[in-house]
Amino acid sequence: MSKHLPSNKELRTNAQNLRKQATKWEKHLWYDFLKNYPIQFNRQKNIGEYIVDFYCKQASLVIELDGEYHRDDDASRKDEKRTKYLEDFGITVLRFKNREIDAEFTKVCDKIDAMVKSLISHLR
Repeated sequence: MSKHLPSNKELRTNAQNLRKQATKWEKHLWYDFLKNYPIQFNRQKNIGEYIVDFYCKQASLVIELDGEYHRDDDASRKDEKRTKYLEDFGITVLRFKNREIDAEFTKVCDKIDAMVKSLISHLR
């Protein structure tokens, strides 16, 4: 189990708005896989100075979906910084490109499932 994670109250409203304004890829992954996954995931979870797309506390796993914005070098550096920040809390970060959600949805779901099972088995 991960240690207590920091939360930024100032980001709470932003997280709520992001849940209401989810991208089509976030909606697809949420409604067609994660929402009814046997282990709980949260959408747009505030962890410290960031809001992550999906978070599974039991597995200490974050799933991030990357759109076109994440292709440029500046965004890549920010993503690396964000990943390092989360990893410092013992969180594993899985990233998928939106086009993977479109073209390889079953493969994405299988990878998430395998990662959750692997991480939980390591915690026991």
